[in-house]
Amino acid sequence: MSARIVLLVTSPRLPAGLLSAAAWDVVRSAPVLTGAESESTVAIRAVGGRVTVVDGPATQALLDAVREHGTVVWLAGPSGDEALARELGLRLAREPGLAELELMYGSWDPPGARLLDAVAVMDRLASPGGDPWKRAQTHESLSRFLLEESYEAYDAISAGDTDALREELGDVLLQVVLHARLAEELPEGERWNVDDVAGGLVEKMIRRNPHVFAGVEAETLEEITANWDRIKRAEKPNGSVLDGVALSQPALALAAKILERAERFGLAVPPPLAQGQVDAEARLGAGLLATVAAAREAGLDPEAALRRAALSYAEAIRAAEPPTPEPPTQPS
Repeated sequence: MSARIVLLVTSPRLPAGLLSAAAWDVVRSAPVLTGAESESTVAIRAVGGRVTVVDGPATQALLDAVREHGTVVWLAGPSGDEALARELGLRLAREPGLAELELMYGSWDPPGARLLDAVAVMDRLASPGGDPWKRAQTHESLSRFLLEESYEAYDAISAGDTDALREELGDVLLQVVLHARLAEELPEGERWNVDDVAGGLVEKMIRRNPHVFAGVEAETLEEITANWDRIKRAEKPNGSVLDGVALSQPALALAAKILERAERFGLAVPPPLAQGQVDAEARLGAGLLATVAAAREAGLDPEAALRRAALSYAEAIRAAEPPTPEPPTQPS
């Protein structure tokens, strides 16, 4: 086998010992050079690997080592050491036959790995010496931002702008991660963290989707929804069919959700009649509720319908506004 310089790249987001079989083979059989001590150097030495930390120019050290040993490994840093790879490529091109340059991935970032980065960055920002604004926040002070970011994500969906949606969902995620970080500062016994949030979500998804995780037969959307409702009732046997309905959502959406829950669980509770109400506000509310009920029967989303009408009206207002006068020209 010809001589090789193996540039070994590993994921900084995984434990150091989680290397591929090929990576373990090469670090056991060939000397390993690197630019700094790390958890990976400790793991490699623990299985008998020969690791040397290079103080001087890495390129020359690797060329000297490959002449002596035939094959040598460079344990790359988190950035992948691209500049070193380019320099090695140029040097080896001037010395054909000395060694082959090989890039080997010893481990890869798993899906969702950047979420770990988000958690780490937020921990830095919300810790002593970080961002004073974030450290001063509470769940209560952040509540309006969570709503605002969710509405902005909704706007991106309504506009069909998937690039904007990606950015807005990042802002929603920021709120989730920040709330979880602040919860780590709660009194003993009340604390929780982002792992508790994610763990609870995973358990709920598995529990409420037995057709995916437990072999339960459910071939139609109606059967899947029925399973979901049955599992929720088992989780909270004394709860209401309205449990989980966000009462702070816009009134039209809230009315539609309450009507939908009642219908789904077979509760034939007629909405109040407008003419039976004693004051103007109650009559208006009952009339609006009847309108929402009629919209649902017609298969329409009343919240979306009113939003569309309001935005169209806003455009008409803008079109009717007088043009802004031009600023006076300054004398030359």
